[in-house]
Amino acid sequence: MTFEEYAEEWRTRRRDIVEYATAPAHESYLRVHLYPEFSSRKMETFAPMILERFIATMERNGVQLGMQRNAYGLLHAILTDAFRKGAIAADPTLSVIPPKYIPDRAVVPTKGYVKEASGKADFQLAMHMRMMYGCGLRNGEARAVNINNIVADDVYRVTEQIHHNTYRPAPLKHREAGEFREVPLPRSVKEAIERFVECHGVSEDGYLLRGPTGYFTYRMESLRARNLFKKAPPADGMTLYGFRHFFASNCLSHGIPITDVAEWMGHRNIQITFRTYRHLMPGSITAAAKILDHDLAA
Repeated sequence: MTFEEYAEEWRTRRRDIVEYATAPAHESYLRVHLYPEFSSRKMETFAPMILERFIATMERNGVQLGMQRNAYGLLHAILTDAFRKGAIAADPTLSVIPPKYIPDRAVVPTKGYVKEASGKADFQLAMHMRMMYGCGLRNGEARAVNINNIVADDVYRVTEQIHHNTYRPAPLKHREAGEFREVPLPRSVKEAIERFVECHGVSEDGYLLRGPTGYFTYRMESLRARNLFKKAPPADGMTLYGFRHFFASNCLSHGIPITDVAEWMGHRNIQITFRTYRHLMPGSITAAAKILDHDLAA
């Protein structure tokens, strides 16, 4: 079989792939990165040198590190599956060092800017932002804020997102349909939700933010964010996602364990949280040495 033949057959077997998120992403990486390089290559001809050459080609072509990681990750998954299924005799991914993606340092808004921006944003974006900096939701998750997801006075259940491509509800990132996570619900955020409902109502399904199609879409969010940033210019490099960074910074600066923060933010593994927010964590080796020495000397 050629790589394209095996890849298409592999996709039909992956019933666990989320329709609204993972499947379109896979199709994009195959079409843009993998098929142009490997479409007609016979599966049994893959070797570590071929994969290393592919990674080097992406680097020369200036492909962003995040895309390099995802494209190679998909290639790795397909070839590993072929090896486990007996379609190829040896695993060509062994000894290959994958692209290493290191997120840019998070640009975190100040508390003063958060208050200023919240006061100048329109009522829908202000609610959207509050869910990001108050509960740590991703943009798409904040677009799906729902009154029915308040499961306790201090707990909000994140069950879905409004996808940026389909503009419709979709499963959470790194989650399958029906999976969820629960995050802290500060009293100020809960009261803001209640005020919003009292003033503007909700849809039949409980969504607070709505648009002409029924949902608050990525385009609506982007337009409002651009207008906001004209009225309240943010720090260099900050995007709307910075309000989610504020949540992480607020948690870590008050000593909340990074393991909890990683779970609330829905990161696939704690290494992502650590790489992104390590510089925000209080303390240092010197401070730790002094604390430990105090008990040892007592």
